[in-house]
Amino acid sequence: MTDPQIGILMLGLFIFIVMLGFPIAFTLIAMGVMFGYYAYAGPNQLENIFDNRVFSLLVQKTFEVTSSDVLTAIPLFLFMGYMVERSNILDRLFHSVQVAARNLPGSMAVAALITCALFATATGIVGAVVTLMGLLALPAMVKANYDQKIATGVICAGGTLGILIPPSIMLIVYGATSAVSVVKLYAAALIPGFLLAGLYVVYVILLAMVNPKLAPKLPKSMTEVPFGRVVWMLLTAFFPLAFLILSVLGAILFGLATPTEAAAIGSMGGLLLAAAYRSLTWGRLKEAVYLTARTSAMVCFLFVGSWTFSSVFSYLGGEALIKEFVLGLDLNPVTFLILSQAIIFLLGWPLEWSEIIIIFVPIFLPLLPHFNIDPIFFGILVALNLQTSFLTPPMAMSAYYLKGVAPPHVRLTQIFAGSLPFVFLVFLCMLVVYIYPPIVLGLPDYLYTPR
Repeated sequence: MTDPQIGILMLGLFIFIVMLGFPIAFTLIAMGVMFGYYAYAGPNQLENIFDNRVFSLLVQKTFEVTSSDVLTAIPLFLFMGYMVERSNILDRLFHSVQVAARNLPGSMAVAALITCALFATATGIVGAVVTLMGLLALPAMVKANYDQKIATGVICAGGTLGILIPPSIMLIVYGATSAVSVVKLYAAALIPGFLLAGLYVVYVILLAMVNPKLAPKLPKSMTEVPFGRVVWMLLTAFFPLAFLILSVLGAILFGLATPTEAAAIGSMGGLLLAAAYRSLTWGRLKEAVYLTARTSAMVCFLFVGSWTFSSVFSYLGGEALIKEFVLGLDLNPVTFLILSQAIIFLLGWPLEWSEIIIIFVPIFLPLLPHFNIDPIFFGILVALNLQTSFLTPPMAMSAYYLKGVAPPHVRLTQIFAGSLPFVFLVFLCMLVVYIYPPIVLGLPDYLYTPR
């Protein structure tokens, strides 16, 4: 076998081992070291088995990950999210938005979507948002005689928006992987993120207007709330969290702070928010620090493994072989985007977004200049596409998160059926973004292009 063929074998063997259920990060490290040992073997390798450059490569990649200024923002944003999650704000937030939207068709579902979007944006942790909203909003919607498919679909779809709408951890990871400015990625993702959330809300409202039985109106006891009371509820529940998110995002977009500095501000804001709601206890703080350290370590190991793996894969010529194969298909930019997004969509079934961004997206990045595709535009399409990985059966993780806390009579098949319409809305959003690229590139160009 030639070295490029061994590189392809390395990639195929990795996918097979991951399908068996082995930890992805450590599988990457093991495969990188094993195949790297072959790739970097010297003429006197048998005389000194530890004299191999793959060990130096592993140490170098570990140092690069742990000293990266960009990746420093990840634990800070994670800590902000875990503190917000433990500030006991979710029930107040959902109730205040529900009362404010009381006159809209399907108001409770609309409130659940808005709450999910805001809370997911603040935390960036899909499982936590879907689980907490499943405990809070799903029983309320079921009690209000909402169709179970609508109720579950709204929570699953809304809970995934945090990986798209800034400040998104996923975009930080993509920026580090593709060497693209995270600030520009945040600016590019802002409008598509709100566009997708808006499509979700419009879909629910239209569905409630066409068939009111799917999303009945709230009783008068819940809608007859004085205006002053509504304003107070929003001031004490909705606006503090929204202000925290907008402050962090505004500091980044307008160049007042780097993403890492803004993440530090957000972490302090999360602490202050928890203190304001009298939820800042030593136990909760310790738990938030522990979860932040655990998740950050997972991301670091993924980066160490993937960068080691990709370095060996490229050295063996696997990346060049794939590039040569794709270029040999004589694709145009449209067909290349369709092919790449279809592959990412399929990879979303067995893999999580972090593995796809760190491992497989870099395979497509060297091809972007040939097809004259902006890496920022490609990254936002990927971020939109990865929404479907949480919603598409059979491995729709949002559905499984929700099923774990849903009432026993809510079946998994109902959750799947409720999530599928939102998958098509994601595809619609991707189509709109492709047809009109300024939705993605307009704001970064306006903010950061010298005049």
